[in-house]
Amino acid sequence: MALTGRAALLAALGSIPVGLLEPSWTGILAVNGPLALACACDYALAAPVRRIKLSRSGDTSARLGETADVTLTLTNPSRRLLRARLRDAWPPSSWEPGTEVMASRHRLNVPTGERRRVTTRLRPTRRGDRQADRVTIRSYGPLGLFARQGAHRVPWTVRVLPPFTSRKHLPSKLARLRELDGRTSVLTRGEGTEFDSLREYVPGDDTRSIDWRATARQTTVAVRTWRPERDRHILLVLDTGRTSAGRVGDIPRLDASLDAALLLAALASRAGDRVDLMAYDRRVRALVQGRSAGDVLPSLVNAMATLEPELVETDARGLTATALRAAPRRSLIVLLTTLDAAPVEEGLLPVLPQLTQRHTVLVASVADPHIARMSQARGDVDAVYEAAAAAKAQSERERTAEQLRRHGVTVVDATPEDLAPALADAYLALKAAGRL
Repeated sequence: MALTGRAALLAALGSIPVGLLEPSWTGILAVNGPLALACACDYALAAPVRRIKLSRSGDTSARLGETADVTLTLTNPSRRLLRARLRDAWPPSSWEPGTEVMASRHRLNVPTGERRRVTTRLRPTRRGDRQADRVTIRSYGPLGLFARQGAHRVPWTVRVLPPFTSRKHLPSKLARLRELDGRTSVLTRGEGTEFDSLREYVPGDDTRSIDWRATARQTTVAVRTWRPERDRHILLVLDTGRTSAGRVGDIPRLDASLDAALLLAALASRAGDRVDLMAYDRRVRALVQGRSAGDVLPSLVNAMATLEPELVETDARGLTATALRAAPRRSLIVLLTTLDAAPVEEGLLPVLPQLTQRHTVLVASVADPHIARMSQARGDVDAVYEAAAAAKAQSERERTAEQLRRHGVTVVDATPEDLAPALADAYLALKAAGRL
């Protein structure tokens, strides 16, 4: 039970000096009949809280960094005016630090038999599902002396999706894809494996592309043009083990991998390829299969939203076996994992031949930009030691990458900002070379 405005009321009644207003209210009410009567009336005239009806509407999803508006509708079925303060509680990560109080608290008056709406604007700081907690309502009487308070459960869930910041690179990658497909004036010659059409020979064309039969039927030399294969299968494999929990800059490695996977999925689906997703550490955390080109990206985004790094060592054998079941025919397997020496040499390398003998394998890893900055440091003894440590770390990563390349694996090692476009370029290069 909350008490408000007591100093003003007691001063107005003139029964107790303002300087004596700090003692307990129990004693004051016991000796002051008018005040006790006023408080009792105020409490009686406050609208009951338990009978208030509440419902929700609004956004059910939002990208990380964007806002989501959730509307709460209050209906007052009582015979008294509802003068209320309301707190719509959500998890702390539903707002940026320091903004929760302003965003979640509301004041409103609801006449008898009417309804009012209040909107809580969320701005989540983490991916995943954010579920509404209790709605606490404090109903005041007309004098503001006493208040009834109660809480209601009004369920609602807002799914916070990956931000997909790398989509800014999609137009340039699609332009490159159109060049490979021969849909622009820049024709790819002698690349790909599917015959597309004939055109007139121009100096610089590969003579092996000349179609002699077509040339014999016309007065000019005709050459074949090729376009990359279509309807190939791509399996994106996200390693969600302990190494994905390491932070690079302001984000976990897993978040950078998710962003790169989304750009590659968007590009590959536009290229006519089929894209599936598997997230694995010691068991399957997410699996998306058999989606159409128009539905694959929303499905991947929704599945990635709730993924979190697991603080366990990834089971490389289990990952390989699960990937082979998910890709029974020849596919491009894109494994987003670490290039740290121990997990690769002890876990991935022993089972890698099982993948490479049947599939094309691409390994993508998030590099730490701080290591590159450290390697350039000079000026004092500490900086030189840091540079030496960074150079050693870079050398170990390159050695690990070279071990993978000797098994026929394409390796992409880039910083979080560069990983997504670098992975897309590697896919386009494989497609242009007819290796999918």
